[in-house]
Amino acid sequence: METVLIFVAVLAVIFFATGVKIVNQATVIIVERLGKYNGTLTSGINFMVPFFDKPKYIEWKYPTDRLPRQICVIDLRETVYDFPPQDVITKDNVNIKINALIYFQITEPLKVAYEVASLQTAIEKLTQTTLRNLIGELELDQTLISRETINAKLRAILDEASNKWGVKVNRVELQDITPPPAIREAMEKQMKAERERRAVILEAEGTKRAQILQAEGAKEAAINKAEGQKQAKILAAEGEAEAKVKVAQAEAEAVKIITDNLKEFANPANYLISIKYIEALQKMVDGKDNKLVYMPYEATGILGAVGAVKELVAANGKKN
Repeated sequence: METVLIFVAVLAVIFFATGVKIVNQATVIIVERLGKYNGTLTSGINFMVPFFDKPKYIEWKYPTDRLPRQICVIDLRETVYDFPPQDVITKDNVNIKINALIYFQITEPLKVAYEVASLQTAIEKLTQTTLRNLIGELELDQTLISRETINAKLRAILDEASNKWGVKVNRVELQDITPPPAIREAMEKQMKAERERRAVILEAEGTKRAQILQAEGAKEAAINKAEGQKQAKILAAEGEAEAKVKVAQAEAEAVKIITDNLKEFANPANYLISIKYIEALQKMVDGKDNKLVYMPYEATGILGAVGAVKELVAANGKKN
């Protein structure tokens, strides 16, 4: 009897040990009963029927593994998969190597277990074919400068295709795009020539700008100088005109005074004409520096003017 009890106890321990399954957070286990899907074990303590329930194993390859493993625990966290470099050909027939990083997350473990034989292999092959199609539509120069476009297109295609496998592709990144050595050497020469061309253009632009500024400065200086000369001439002309006006006004005042004082004694016009003749004669006889002085032909007019002055003075003396 004791032997039977011991046997039953051992069976109970084995049953309990094999039937209890602890699942970690963010992981699940697919359970099959007699080869058919029975349920999904989530995080926490779960119970399985020994000898009838078995976990479903899937193929999975970790970065440190050379060959894929058979695992039963499916990780629901975001996973990054680094693909080895792939040979692709551009539109202009250049063979380049590209390696990519795929960030994906399992959203439906049941589909991962039953809709695809090897999830990572399927994603890798799908990425390879999609990359060949995308790069085949672009030339080498476009490929090198269109990483963001390629990443977006590749992510959209992979996400749509892997949806039936229960996977969400969050991000795709192209790590390296490696052209052949001859192409790289040609590209380096082209970049060097482009930099030299830009340096020459910048130097020429600087020289051109300096010459333009110098010309503009000379132009503004000439304009300012001309404006200054113009203003000086205008002011001089205005001053001369104002002076002439003042002189004319003074002469007019003088004539008026003379006319008012002499109209009772003699003809003021004769007096003024005589004064002008005498002033002109004085300028003629005051010649210096061996200048030749000519007497006017109408000397009698001058003598007449002197006589008129004499008569005017005499008349004024009698009046007084």
